[in-house]
Amino acid sequence: MASTTNPLYASLSAKPSLPKPNNNSSSDLFVRVQNVNAVSLRSSFVSRTTAVELIGGGNSVLSATRMGSRSMICASSAQVVDQSPSKTDSKVPTIVEVDLGSRSYPIYIGSGLLDQPELLQRHVHGKRVLVVTNNTIAPLYLDKVVDALTRGNPNVSVDSVILPDGEKYKDMDTLMKVFDKAIESRLDRRSTFVALGGGVIGDMCGYAAASFLRGVNFIQIPTTVMAQVDSSVGGKTGINHRLGKNLIGAFYQPQCVLIDTDTLNTLPDRELASGLAEVIKYGLIRDAEFFEWQEKNLKSLLARDPSALAYAIKRSCENKAEVVSLDEKESGLRATLNLGHTFGHAIETGFGYGQWLHGEAVAAGMVMAVDLSYRLGWIDDSIVKRVHQILREAKLPTAPPETMTVEMFKSVMAVDKKVADGLLRLILLKGPLGNCVFTGEYDKKALDETLHAFCKS
Repeated sequence: MASTTNPLYASLSAKPSLPKPNNNSSSDLFVRVQNVNAVSLRSSFVSRTTAVELIGGGNSVLSATRMGSRSMICASSAQVVDQSPSKTDSKVPTIVEVDLGSRSYPIYIGSGLLDQPELLQRHVHGKRVLVVTNNTIAPLYLDKVVDALTRGNPNVSVDSVILPDGEKYKDMDTLMKVFDKAIESRLDRRSTFVALGGGVIGDMCGYAAASFLRGVNFIQIPTTVMAQVDSSVGGKTGINHRLGKNLIGAFYQPQCVLIDTDTLNTLPDRELASGLAEVIKYGLIRDAEFFEWQEKNLKSLLARDPSALAYAIKRSCENKAEVVSLDEKESGLRATLNLGHTFGHAIETGFGYGQWLHGEAVAAGMVMAVDLSYRLGWIDDSIVKRVHQILREAKLPTAPPETMTVEMFKSVMAVDKKVADGLLRLILLKGPLGNCVFTGEYDKKALDETLHAFCKS
């Protein structure tokens, strides 16, 4: 992300040149915030009686419109400066900054970064490190990470805990193994936890770090596309409950995220495709140009072209970092990053954790969210067709498992984290590609129609 020292210019306008929600009875106040150098907006606001619409282009635009008794969050168009992969020295990391004031941190992206020990060591402040990984990743990368932490740095000692691999182990019993190791090793508050693995390891290690001794530093080293483009960035940590996914957790930011793209060389094809679901999501909700790039370059991504993967990871991280900088604790805007997740989490919970990969469930969930958006008349059928096409080409599901029923969806969605005062709020597409809303104001009959269209009973 860009620096925060560039000048911002603000003006009031009664009739801005941007689309606004349909509401004939509302009185509108529009605020346009322009940044000459296209840096991130530093603040936003959401209330029970205000809808906030963020629309970006060359400049940043923020408009607030009074919408009634409930909130609607609308977001579109990311501020990213690159349109295509660039030829740079692969050993020099690209750095994307997550701007959270005194808690800001870098995301390092590049090839061979685990062979650059100074990148990790500058973020280890004490003498004790606990690496949390799983039995799939440990044989591949644990020794390399221990070497990166200790090379030329003999004062640092490293312990490790190796957990079973899989979403079904993202629970309290497995989490306790991390605490057991930390306590048995007599780690103190200056210790650093390192998450080495995919999204499950990152979420559990982060939650352990947030809880152990009421908080110790931690570092993310994601090794899957899913974790590199989404879950390792932004500080969401936690575990699953049998009644719902990620219902137990905390917002807790890492000291840094180190993405060595070489770790994708050992990633199974199914995991690669799963991660691309989150990449596609960014294009749909806020970055239409990125979506168009994906349509043209999907074959290169599936073929693991290094420059294409590096670009997709970078641009995804830029999108995620910008939203997190604006809304760290998901008071409104950040929720738009969950397109398809309400349906997808219901699939993961109802079908059984680990039966489908997270990205597979999200892909089917996005199709359902797009279907509902179309039934509401908020998007045209060309977007529906493009979503189906790109997900099929990515070898991702476009419908939930046949065993999922309408009642299963409804019962799990009723305890979704985005429910407020008993109202299920959803992220839906609205308007041109790259625009979405987070709202509870939609025709519930249309939701029932979508559920029945995708479920046999």
